Amino acid sequence: MILRDAQVLDGTGERFEDATLQFDPESGRVDAVGDADPRGDEPAYDLGGKTVVPGLVDAHVHFSLSGEASVDEVASMSDAELALVEARNARTTLEAGVTGVRAMGARDLDVLVRDRIERGDIAGPRTVANCRSITITGGHGHHLGREVDGPTECRKAVREQVKRGAQFIKFMATGGVTTPGTDPDAPAFTDAEMDALVDEAHRRGVHVATHAHGARGARAAIRAGVDTVEHGTFLDEATVDLLVAEDVTLVPTLSAPYNIVANADHATDESLRKTDDVYERHIESFRRAVEAGVDVAGGTDAGTPFNYHGANATEVSFMAEYAMAPMDAIVAMTGRSAEVIGLADAGTLEPGSHADFLVLDEDPLDDVAALGDPRTVVKGGEVVAGDEFGPGGVGERGE
Repeated sequence: MILRDAQVLDGTGERFEDATLQFDPESGRVDAVGDADPRGDEPAYDLGGKTVVPGLVDAHVHFSLSGEASVDEVASMSDAELALVEARNARTTLEAGVTGVRAMGARDLDVLVRDRIERGDIAGPRTVANCRSITITGGHGHHLGREVDGPTECRKAVREQVKRGAQFIKFMATGGVTTPGTDPDAPAFTDAEMDALVDEAHRRGVHVATHAHGARGARAAIRAGVDTVEHGTFLDEATVDLLVAEDVTLVPTLSAPYNIVANADHATDESLRKTDDVYERHIESFRRAVEAGVDVAGGTDAGTPFNYHGANATEVSFMAEYAMAPMDAIVAMTGRSAEVIGLADAGTLEPGSHADFLVLDEDPLDDVAALGDPRTVVKGGEVVAGDEFGPGGVGERGE
């Protein structure tokens, strides 16, 4: 299939004007970008100047959570109930234009949802999955995570996750906003425990993400060798310098604190108290990181309080509003995020990549909010949401 007369943003920072995108619906792959020669009676559609961008890739989602004010009601669900919730949230995410995610784990269910998506049993984005986040006893996320104490238990927990199909390891380097009794600014693990977690994960061939709000916990995790720092709420100059020196990617999840503050009347007292303390500092930390040249990948923390699945594109708007050029913010949540999480052939529109893309009526370089209202969502060369191509849909049939 050929789409003509389009602006194409390829997810690497390149922009093609008055361009053609050619893809094969059978293989689900992109054949050409920019110019293309029709093959026989291959259908072609003129998009009339609309913009085509890769599907968004969200590097930090929680399919097990649905924006509840408190995780308590989720923790009380059975595995069967939680699996249905995950399937629903995966579909919502895909239909909003997110064609790839890194799912952050809950009770070993994300790997099952990932596999069912791959088989075509349920609708959802391409998924890099974890099993359970690793935390200290009573630490952040203990409700749905794997509690450990000591380096030996840390190694065992990593081996368990990989055995069950985890493609990465996540651990909680600090306390969190949504877990009562934990301090977001305080380190959780000892250095020896972090060293054991990262070393064992890398020995098993998987990357490591760490939840880290406070600078001390983030620095300890970076020194241990993590691959991505999630949130990075209280980044000081020393921590930013270390991120750059060790080439560690920041996934800022700016959507998470924003949505708690925006829904203050409904948030729990503890979540609101913690978020009021961190929100402005989080934005300052993000700006500091971008100005220093820290590598950034887009992730929303979708599922956390009032941070609903399907609103993922707002993260690009926040990144652009606070510190990044629109094209850089788009790349951070397409090609760069796919590369960082290990989602092969996704996040870009290049020959051989997955034909995962959005058709937009408006130019996101003028207003990145256009990403949140795709006219058509395509995954693997198939329209999965929005208008079909052709009469009554998007694009006119060309000769």
